[in-house]
Amino acid sequence: MIGADTLTPTQRETLALLGRRGDPVVFDAAFVAELRDDFETGLGELAERVGEPSGDRAELVVTKRSIDSVLACEAAWAAPDDFAWSPATARGTIAHRAIQLSVHWPAEPVPATLVEEAIARVIDEERGIGEWLADCDPADHADLRSRTVEHVTKFLECFPPLDRTWRPVTEARASFPPSGPIALRAQVDLMIGPPRGNESTKVIVDVKTGRPHPRHRHDLRFYALVETLTRRLPPRLLATYSLDSGTAETEVVTEALLRSTLRRTLDAIDRMVEVRFEDREPSRSPGVACRWCPLRAECAEGRAHLAAVDDPDGDEP
Repeated sequence: MIGADTLTPTQRETLALLGRRGDPVVFDAAFVAELRDDFETGLGELAERVGEPSGDRAELVVTKRSIDSVLACEAAWAAPDDFAWSPATARGTIAHRAIQLSVHWPAEPVPATLVEEAIARVIDEERGIGEWLADCDPADHADLRSRTVEHVTKFLECFPPLDRTWRPVTEARASFPPSGPIALRAQVDLMIGPPRGNESTKVIVDVKTGRPHPRHRHDLRFYALVETLTRRLPPRLLATYSLDSGTAETEVVTEALLRSTLRRTLDAIDRMVEVRFEDREPSRSPGVACRWCPLRAECAEGRAHLAAVDDPDGDEP
């Protein structure tokens, strides 16, 4: 176990926030069964509108990102994906791999060493980001190392060391249901908590840079729902950990939280099905994301919204 006297003040504060206080958390088994039944019923009705999957692959993969996107602006969600790897987009993937290595590193973890080893292992996988890393120029490689070392250094300095008895898992993946044309997919930054029968012990942690955003809570709630559906045991706590401020915002998992997340998820899937499979014209909902939207040049609503934000008084230039 980790002694409190070896922790920094920031690490002690985080440990206190994530630790269980009070009685063990145990959810009613009947509630979990009802939640699963409600979801499977709702998803089954939506799946009928999608049709049979091709082979063993789901026709519609639902993630936290796709849910946030379709509920924010259907047109942006339906637009072609323009994602491309870069030092900025690759930082999170490499940092999480480096943090994963740090849990079982045989010596004192050094961020730069962990990052180099993580990059080498990802390149060896020869797919996706590995292909990009193998071919990227030295400047991008140096930029990525710099960004990622900063990320990993902040984590190791501010987050309590991950004791192996906590059963820490980084990049924890889950999918539900196991078959059908629609599948929920989740990939959690960090999950900690040893199994103890029917007790909810797990803490789901999302590691973030930059300023907090309301969608971060929704992301974690989606993770909690998928964890509950797949393991039949809800997590007890959700935490958004800010590397820039060294603080964690936590939320206790409750029956009401899981029910509301189920409704939000099914509502998002319903919109996806209508737009993608039933040819409904996607709605446009201007907002803060318009500034980075790939449809910005052709979206009158988005341009009008940005103009109003940039010039609220309507003054002529």
